[in-house]
Amino acid sequence: MSDQTENSTAHGPAGTGGPEPEPIRFFGTTWVGHDGGYGLRRAGLAAGSLITAFAAAMVLRFAYQGLAIAEVGSFVNVIVVVMFAVCSAIAFRKTWESFSRRPDGSPAEDSLRSLKMIGFIGSLIAYFLRCFFEAPGEKLRRAEYETALKQYEKRRSTRSGNPAGRRPKGGRPKRS
Repeated sequence: MSDQTENSTAHGPAGTGGPEPEPIRFFGTTWVGHDGGYGLRRAGLAAGSLITAFAAAMVLRFAYQGLAIAEVGSFVNVIVVVMFAVCSAIAFRKTWESFSRRPDGSPAEDSLRSLKMIGFIGSLIAYFLRCFFEAPGEKLRRAEYETALKQYEKRRSTRSGNPAGRRPKGGRPKRS
């Protein structure tokens, strides 16, 4: 098989106007055939997200130590810790859900954006865990792509020959 044939088989009908796979951030379209360094990219993304989550936790620890040095009191310390824990849990859950369904763009999603930014460590941990199974969002995009391919093939198979050779509606075929 030539390289061009392999690519057209792995990435859909090339040059025929068929559906193209949607690229995933950091992976492009390598998720379709698990080629082009897909495994290394998954490992790199997992390691990168874990290292970033650890670094972020260290920054939060320094911020907490700053509160302790300022002697703001145990009530404020508890509120800060609970706030980051709750925001991280919400961010983890919403990020994990985003791998299996598209965001609906509702006002509720928009109102949680600031909570997800505060709890970014939860999002990073969700990315880390998801990389053990697949590229984040691969399952959703694969299902959409396979559905699009089936619909495309169904449309292509229902077409019949040359439309100029069809019989006109309500009449006899034209004679030359």
